[in-house]
Amino acid sequence: MSKVSYYTAEGLQKLKDELYELKGKGRSDIAKQIAEARDKGDLSENAEYDAAKDAQGLLELKIAKLEAIVGNARVIDESKIDISKASLLSRVKIKNKLNGMEVTYTLVSEEEADLKSGKISIKSPIGKGVLGKKVGEVAEIQAPAGKIHFEILDISM
Repeated sequence: MSKVSYYTAEGLQKLKDELYELKGKGRSDIAKQIAEARDKGDLSENAEYDAAKDAQGLLELKIAKLEAIVGNARVIDESKIDISKASLLSRVKIKNKLNGMEVTYTLVSEEEADLKSGKISIKSPIGKGVLGKKVGEVAEIQAPAGKIHFEILDISM
């Protein structure tokens, strides 16, 4: 049984686009590689053919996984999100109690996480720590260097 995952409309569209690309261009490219390798003669000792068939198997596995993810994906209705506490799709501004550094993150699903764009997974240590907290509360996060305390400064959409 697969689990339901929640995504932004943008995040789900990225997954669908990737799936479409893999099914179309990805399968086409692999078929060409297999055909080229097959044309080179004896298949029993043809490393290129074996590599192309392995790549085909990996591609089909990735396609199957993406189809399962997309099939169980749900788009979050942003109008129904409670911003009184940190939850999925919340923008959370936190302050490191030790050094005073402030940072803002958007809490997203694991598949949509992208630190460069300020999106962290709700399954990451910081994501788990702030999830469910309200403005003014302190989240205790277990990091490799020890425990870090973050104060929740603001929660928005």
